[in-house]
Amino acid sequence: MEAAIPLGLAVPRGSTGICSFSVPLKCSPNPNLSCFGRVPGKLPLFPPRAVSEDRADATPQWQLDFLGAGAGSLDAPEEEEEADEGLLPAEANDWCVRARRSALRSIEARGLAPSLQRMVSTPKKKKKKKTAKKKDLKKAAAELKRRKKQLDVVEGDDDDEDEEDDDEVVDDLRDMDDLELRVAQFADGMFDEKRQRNREAFLQTLSSFSTAPSNRSKEVSLNRSIVQAQTADEVLALAAEVIAEVAKGLSPSPLTPLNIATALHRIAKNMEAVSMMQTHRLAFARQRDMSMLVGLAMVALPECSPQGVSNIAWALSKIGGDLLYLSEMDRIADVAITKVEEFNAQNVANIAGAFASMRQSAPELFSALAKRAAQILQTFKEQELAQFLWGCASLNECPHLLLDALDAAFQNDARFQCHVCDVTSSMHQEMNRPLNFSRDQIGNIAWSYAVIGEMNRPFFLHTWRTLSQFEEQRVSDQYRQDMMFASQVYLANQSLKLEYPNLGLCLRSDLEEKITRAGKSKRFNQKTTSSFQKEVGRLLYSTGHEWVREYAIDGYTVDAVLVDEKLAFEIDGPTHFSRNLGTPLGHTAFKRRYITASGWKLVSLSLQEWDELQGEFEQLEYLRRILDIEPEVGNRD
Repeated sequence: MEAAIPLGLAVPRGSTGICSFSVPLKCSPNPNLSCFGRVPGKLPLFPPRAVSEDRADATPQWQLDFLGAGAGSLDAPEEEEEADEGLLPAEANDWCVRARRSALRSIEARGLAPSLQRMVSTPKKKKKKKTAKKKDLKKAAAELKRRKKQLDVVEGDDDDEDEEDDDEVVDDLRDMDDLELRVAQFADGMFDEKRQRNREAFLQTLSSFSTAPSNRSKEVSLNRSIVQAQTADEVLALAAEVIAEVAKGLSPSPLTPLNIATALHRIAKNMEAVSMMQTHRLAFARQRDMSMLVGLAMVALPECSPQGVSNIAWALSKIGGDLLYLSEMDRIADVAITKVEEFNAQNVANIAGAFASMRQSAPELFSALAKRAAQILQTFKEQELAQFLWGCASLNECPHLLLDALDAAFQNDARFQCHVCDVTSSMHQEMNRPLNFSRDQIGNIAWSYAVIGEMNRPFFLHTWRTLSQFEEQRVSDQYRQDMMFASQVYLANQSLKLEYPNLGLCLRSDLEEKITRAGKSKRFNQKTTSSFQKEVGRLLYSTGHEWVREYAIDGYTVDAVLVDEKLAFEIDGPTHFSRNLGTPLGHTAFKRRYITASGWKLVSLSLQEWDELQGEFEQLEYLRRILDIEPEVGNRD
């Protein structure tokens, strides 16, 4: 029996096969054999496949992977069928693809499709996590770039005394901060926050100072060992060993506030004894054991004696300089205010000096220190008085109460009739002797009074007259300490001539000439130019004016000036400001006041202002606005 199926005849849904072309088809008369290939009790040669009415369901990706490239869908769309009407079967589909389709349908009929899917499918990549990680790394890179830019400014600032050390400090910080920044940025700082919580919890287990039992012999033994240690590494090793033992359950703990403060003090003192480089100090400070010791010190601060608070502040200033311990110094300031009534003269001087050397402003603390210093003025020694005045002036904090007390003491107490000597006086001499200042101490006092603008005070006038009568004092340009003294005295003398001409207290011509020569020496005035200054200086020339770079105004060098307009422009990097509040430091405020008093219009630009500008066009417009100048004709951008 032969039958012909017309070309393009649509077979009803539910049939066992679809044929879209006309071929002779021989059917067996056996009633058990269907003309479409179905045998009762057997699997169909072409199992039926449910097709949705709108054919909207796409073929799964794993099936397409199994069929191979160019297979298309198992149920080809009607549009494609109509487009291929004129093609022969061999031309329409590859025989291998058709064979795979048949095999796939057979596998599906047997219920083995899930197994085949597992074999064919490839594991999916975690794109979201990878994308998130990339974003975190980008954030970390941006933060690192910002910090590097700030460090570039520090690297080249005019006020740096040891240029080579600063270069090494910057490189060291960059290497150490890279990994920390990346880790801290992951998952919005989750890892860094968790690490901080764990560290705080661990410190709490080590710091039960008030309620924990004590073992006096162990405490004394540990303190003796710390004092006798010859190097900073030895002190830290002793402290780390005890910390580990306490963490394992040693009780009672010999880690008293006294021993913690002593350990930090001895570490700093041993560093000073060998003149350890700043890069080595910073690397030492970043050790895990050292960080743990500093953390314990912060917890122990309220339990420390005034001497302990003073020792910790001094130690951190020597170990970290002005690059570390920002939050720690804020905590010291808070605790010191509560204990200031117990401070002696040495405590007052050391804390003021520590905060000044770290560029850490603390107005409330310095106000309290000035009040305390006025109360115990009679107990101050020369070095302590000079150091405290220098600390106040460095942070631009005027100790009015102390200055009043000094003026009253000069008029009523013979002890405050000052003298100048070459050797610092002994600390064990009688209390009623006259103050006997060294040359450097006189320089610090003179500079401090000039900075805070209180040169008409009786005590300063007496001190200055004492110095002017000491004309035999050797002033040399061969030694750095001589040049520092000469520079301080020179600026104070210039301030007297410019701001207090009515006092008539300028130095004698011969002594002034010596001091001026040393103060203006090339070695003392060596300067470096930061990348920030170079960038601003380059744009200055785009304003269309003739700028003069590194222009000298008496004892100061100004970054750029317009001579005809008497316009002075200062480019101030981070070291011109306190690192926590961003307020101008004493030397910056004094320089601005001095240049203004010399008849110049002064305009200053800080790094913080510059970083907020976007692009050279905005930067140039900002420069023109703050300088109040317009580009000259023919030079407009």
